[in-house]
Amino acid sequence: MTDAAPPSNPPMGHLDAIEAGSKRITVQTEFLYRPTWRVETKIYVAGEVKKLYTVDLSATPEDQLQRVVSEFHQAKYDEIVTGLRKKVE
Repeated sequence: MTDAAPPSNPPMGHLDAIEAGSKRITVQTEFLYRPTWRVETKIYVAGEVKKLYTVDLSATPEDQLQRVVSEFHQAKYDEIVTGLRKKVE
């Protein structure tokens, strides 16, 4: 398998953090193009990777990459915030 070519305008990633009690939860999303276009979101708790989500974007048109990366990041961030709120209630 050969590596995919990078897009002419690679999408920006996202980084957000949430304080949960004495721990910090960090949500980091980035676009990667080797070996294929994909988005990866890593969830860190107190600096340690706890979860990794990956979605193949090889069929995504280049002009939609930023929107897809941003929406994926926001969905994972919202999922964590919702889960934390349920624990507090």
